[in-house]
Amino acid sequence: MESIIESPSVVVCRCSPTQKATVTDLLKKYRNKKIRVCAIGDGGNDVSMIQSAHVGIGIVGKEGKQASLAADFSINQFSYLTRLLFVHGRDSYKRTASLSQFIIHRGVIISVMQAIFSSIFSFIAISLYQGFLLVGYGTVYTMFPVFSLVLDKDVPADIALLYPELYKELAKGRSLSLKTFSLWVLISVYQGSAIMYGAFVLFGDDFIHIVSITFTALILTELLMVALAIRTWHTLMVVGEFLSFTCYILSIVIFQNHFDIRFLESWSFIWRVVTITAISCLPLYILKYMQTQFKPPIHEKLKQYSTLK
Repeated sequence: MESIIESPSVVVCRCSPTQKATVTDLLKKYRNKKIRVCAIGDGGNDVSMIQSAHVGIGIVGKEGKQASLAADFSINQFSYLTRLLFVHGRDSYKRTASLSQFIIHRGVIISVMQAIFSSIFSFIAISLYQGFLLVGYGTVYTMFPVFSLVLDKDVPADIALLYPELYKELAKGRSLSLKTFSLWVLISVYQGSAIMYGAFVLFGDDFIHIVSITFTALILTELLMVALAIRTWHTLMVVGEFLSFTCYILSIVIFQNHFDIRFLESWSFIWRVVTITAISCLPLYILKYMQTQFKPPIHEKLKQYSTLK
């Protein structure tokens, strides 16, 4: 058992299905809790092992499709495992991390704005935004750009296959950790505060339009933050950004009872909202540029190297 636990990979053959599943359970129980066990099989006697592992991969072969149907992932050849792990698996983890962070950011920033608004009015239970704005913020106004992150990739597939060390970076869990969560919470607090206090300072005489001012700056901030996080642009990402902003413009025209169009069309409103948005986003763009120049991540180095090569 000690040899099995210390082994980086284990091949189990000429064993019963129960014995294969037992080996998988031993690895899950006695190895480091951060390690995930992946079981690969191609026959019906591998079903128990596949289902016992954290991740099961079934190979469609001469022995039938029992393993394939019971697995989390199905492949036709064992050689496809390399691309499944190093390309699709890595991209899936990176995209899931980005999507989770933006969902956190989208919820925290509007909560911070509501908290600041309530504190100014002695914590009276007054909602900053009405119901349709909150629903629109979580759906049509920000949904398309945020979910377009599932198309993002930091390096092309050929580079990911050429440098398998990139996959090893995932084991450190740096893309989605307590550190990144805390960082995005701080970003949300800063941006929410910048939008609210910027609106109070620049629009002191037009406080009656606080909803239109802050909500417009909030939508622009979200769209710019998604653009900041994208590493490889896709056509649908551009469409998502444009479509979300267009939906917001159309809602202003449709819900004229809730928006003062004359005020929104004024130059005074436009330049001040642009200033508030720049204050909330520009420092992050500068920090990202400085990081790319002085301490670029490994995928940026590989992309630059492949371009020069």
